[in-house]
Amino acid sequence: MSTLPAICDLSVTNVCNAACDFCGFARDKNLAGPARYVDPEALSRALPILYRRGIRHMTLQGGEPLVHPEIVKLVSEIVRAGISCAIITNGWFLPRFIDALAAAGLDRLIVSIDSANVTEHEDHRGLQGLERRLVDGIRRAQAHGISVQASVTVSRLVRYDQLPDALRRLGFDDVSFSYPRREPLGSTSLVYADSPLVDLGRDEMLEALDAIGDLKRRFPVLNPRASLKEVRRYVCGEPQNIPCIGGHKYFYVDWDLNIWRCEAWNEPLGSVFDLETIPDQREPCNACMMGCYRNASMLMHAPIAAADAGRALFAGKIKTGLALLFRRSVAHSLCAMIAEVPRIVVRKQRRRVANAVGSFGRSRTVAG
Repeated sequence: MSTLPAICDLSVTNVCNAACDFCGFARDKNLAGPARYVDPEALSRALPILYRRGIRHMTLQGGEPLVHPEIVKLVSEIVRAGISCAIITNGWFLPRFIDALAAAGLDRLIVSIDSANVTEHEDHRGLQGLERRLVDGIRRAQAHGISVQASVTVSRLVRYDQLPDALRRLGFDDVSFSYPRREPLGSTSLVYADSPLVDLGRDEMLEALDAIGDLKRRFPVLNPRASLKEVRRYVCGEPQNIPCIGGHKYFYVDWDLNIWRCEAWNEPLGSVFDLETIPDQREPCNACMMGCYRNASMLMHAPIAAADAGRALFAGKIKTGLALLFRRSVAHSLCAMIAEVPRIVVRKQRRRVANAVGSFGRSRTVAG
């Protein structure tokens, strides 16, 4: 097993309380079928297998993960297994769960935001009164030392020049952008929809990528510039520099604990319980532009190449080892890492301060 950590997105349910136009999980679309929830006991048995495969970061998604009746237990079990746990949510149930999630060890909170105009965002989600729930939930999460990230889908609802002020007002630490999908995914995930909001032409998509690049000067954006350039090449139909790490260092798992190379793949690799017998999927793939896979692939490509080269050199394959290192793609990845490391360090420092302040506040409350 490689010493490099791997990532897993886990859909804990196909149920959602929101009505987003550009998502197939929307409550009013009837696409998801019967309600499904991941079995906590089965997940508990699967976690050691995932850990042995190198999974060290897991994001719980849905549907809406906070509708899972045992969401706190899921987080607790994941953390207990030695895996850092994040949740991506629409935020409606945050005030109800955030304190318990923090106590369970939640590491990062990701909240979906569709528009800088909160009224427009609430209308699109079909969740009136969402703003006050977000502000309350985010404030309490940060009081617990949990960093809070906005997740914005590139769509016609987004006014990029207005986003920084809106995100600061709501209390977000940073933002990541995902890119729209208009066609069905191969997996059980339904994070796509045939919607005019995401039916962006080539020029519109390129303008959005430029706007995101400009936004990085005004607010912490987690999409590396090198990744934005890679997506631009994809949109323009140009050759890609970095192959996806899906099926090797990034996996998608659904509520039935089927494991997929990624959310866009057309068939599962098998059950999580068979993962230790499933070989790494290393053949290059650039068939989609899913943001989370793109960003992780860009940042992890150089370390993966270094690990592969180290194994080759150790085996006496000097020529192969050097060839693995001295590739243009490795240089692209290294540049992305160099550009992003300072931001990552700053985020970690802020988080340590927040944790210290939160601990001090809690101790004062207990003492009082």
